[in-house]
Amino acid sequence: MKALKTIRLDASDALVFDPPAEPGEWAVTGSFLFWDQDPQALSGKARVAFRSGLLGIDSFGWSTLVAVAEVTEVERATARSQLAQQIFTRLGAPSLSAAEAAAEEELGYAESLANHPPNTLIAIHRTLDDQGQIVEQFRTLAPRAPEQREGALRYGPAFTLVATDEEAPEESVDLVSVMKGRHP
Repeated sequence: MKALKTIRLDASDALVFDPPAEPGEWAVTGSFLFWDQDPQALSGKARVAFRSGLLGIDSFGWSTLVAVAEVTEVERATARSQLAQQIFTRLGAPSLSAAEAAAEEELGYAESLANHPPNTLIAIHRTLDDQGQIVEQFRTLAPRAPEQREGALRYGPAFTLVATDEEAPEESVDLVSVMKGRHP
């Protein structure tokens, strides 16, 4: 069985997310945290979390990347219990059993995204469609095969060009302003 685990390749998550997830936490997409918010009204670190954050279960913090990892039945049960407790405590689920059902659904969705070889990296990009619904797009970056490495990076190219009919809005993030607490 495979699931998603947070990973931190550099210090940027600690600068752009509040709070950042710790490396090695089991993770879900976390999009449910934005269902009752107006993402267009978000600014600063909350806006970055909406656009590109994946939710660590332990810290309820955000990570830019997650890695596909093998998970045991015991680890999965622990992650489910922790997520249910977070949903119940932080989000005010009407009962622990309702929170457990929501946690199971979120973990199931995350596991469906982990249908890749272990160590494949996954990133998310969230936007709103014309009806104001959250749209999730996922990018994967798989480790290179040993014969392809030959002194090169362990992972393939970080970006590829993909043809699409959609026009994406122009977006930019001023990391210096975010670091200094000034939100665009």
